[in-house]
Amino acid sequence: MESKFKWQLVFLLLAASCSQLSKHSEDPKSEEEAIRNVLDAEQIAWNNGDLEAFMKGYWKSDSLEFISFRGISRGWEATLAGYKKGYPDRAAMGTLSYEILKITQLAPLNYVVSAKFHLTRSSGDLDGIITLIFQRIEGRWVAVYDHTS
Repeated sequence: MESKFKWQLVFLLLAASCSQLSKHSEDPKSEEEAIRNVLDAEQIAWNNGDLEAFMKGYWKSDSLEFISFRGISRGWEATLAGYKKGYPDRAAMGTLSYEILKITQLAPLNYVVSAKFHLTRSSGDLDGIITLIFQRIEGRWVAVYDHTS
């Protein structure tokens, strides 16, 4: 009888897990919109000169990876420090705009975003491409990986 109970418990836990995953994959459009909202909030924060608010769109973890022409940063704090070094003041930050090229679901809790960015600055405009991997962590969509070129 005890063995039967264990298998019933395993089945119920598995069913509950699948149910939770399917809730996120049933409507990819709403998940894509949530990710777009994160990017919109980042753009607003950047354009307000608030790097800490901009970084709310990133996973606050030592496992965050950020790759750019400056090299590889690992961790949220290192990524923020890199932004502060590269964009020390409002003039260096300029005005940010994104053009989202594609949002692709990789798994129920993971999406990849391809986008172009443009910084309008008095010191010279800057354009590039970004690839972001978003993951739903603790109910929030956050970038866990960023490759900017």
